[in-house]
Amino acid sequence: MTNAAPDHPRAQAVPLARFPTYGLVPWSIAVPILGVAALALGKPAGYTLVIILALVLGAAVMAAVYHAEVLAHYLGEPFGTLVLALAVTVIETSLIVSIMLGEGAGSQTLARDTLIAAIMITINGIVGICLLAGGRRHHEQSYTQSGVSAGLAMLATLAVVTLVLPNYTTTAGGAFYSPTQLAFVAVVSLVVYATFVVAQTIRHKDHFLNPDEDDHAHEAPVTTTKAIAAAVMLTVALVAVVLLAKALSPSIEAGVASAGAPQAMVGIIIAALVLAPEGFSAYRAARVNRVQTSLNLAIGSALATIGLTIPAVAVTALMMDLDLELGLSTRGVVLLALTLLVASLTLGTGRTTVVQGVVHLVIFATWLFTTLVP
Repeated sequence: MTNAAPDHPRAQAVPLARFPTYGLVPWSIAVPILGVAALALGKPAGYTLVIILALVLGAAVMAAVYHAEVLAHYLGEPFGTLVLALAVTVIETSLIVSIMLGEGAGSQTLARDTLIAAIMITINGIVGICLLAGGRRHHEQSYTQSGVSAGLAMLATLAVVTLVLPNYTTTAGGAFYSPTQLAFVAVVSLVVYATFVVAQTIRHKDHFLNPDEDDHAHEAPVTTTKAIAAAVMLTVALVAVVLLAKALSPSIEAGVASAGAPQAMVGIIIAALVLAPEGFSAYRAARVNRVQTSLNLAIGSALATIGLTIPAVAVTALMMDLDLELGLSTRGVVLLALTLLVASLTLGTGRTTVVQGVVHLVIFATWLFTTLVP
């Protein structure tokens, strides 16, 4: 006699459909999507919403750092740092252009304020923190001198041509370039940055690598599928970071005004938020004794900010017949000159310690303080 089937057969294990992660950790996918979705809330109207958006912004920054490190592992240096610098700068430049299109003549100093903030944050803030953190953990760190020197030379050229020279031209007067001069500077900026990219990735790639760094050699290789997924999510995360920063800007402006701080602090805060993914990536690299990656990120970001922003805003200004005030104040010129001089000295030996880090952080603190207390 055949046994009857049980009335309540054991349920077959049916795998539940899972959202594909392509090898990425789930939170790194969920957070950028949540950040973009949070933009639907519009500009925050109360403290609770400001805090929520700020927390989502911080999480999106960490997600961007994670995806950038996955890409860096897949591509290898210096391509990994170049991808992050380009991605952040393209989105930042798009944000500046969109504000210029919306505000018109009210944004004539926006490009200048963004450029000087980016230089100070990257060369003094990010470099200073990385050298201090790396020096405390590893006592002394090494990097390839030739690549860093080339990057600083290009940065000094672009910084002086775009932010100092306008004060000394006579065609337009004041701190402005004439349309012809602005077009020339835009072309020069593109040429210098394109030269840097070719040197870093093709002609002199070894100048931007340190043979003493293992470049993730002890980790499992990243698959192509995971790298593509990381690239897509990095873009989403960076879009979320920039647009959330823009959404929070009115609250930041209100906070700055209530504190009695100068209006220039708004641009500094927003620039710091936009550059946060690169800053965290550079910091993490310095802590694991890869200061070459940290310097590539900092110098590359500063170069990309000038090399891509100036051409974009120049085209926008020429099309809209806007006057761009690019020349720095005397105080700004002094601090920029000090930054470039000190960077050429502290990053001119091929080795770094906490001493160099402290010096850069002192200059960064001085810039912040004199912005708050002119």
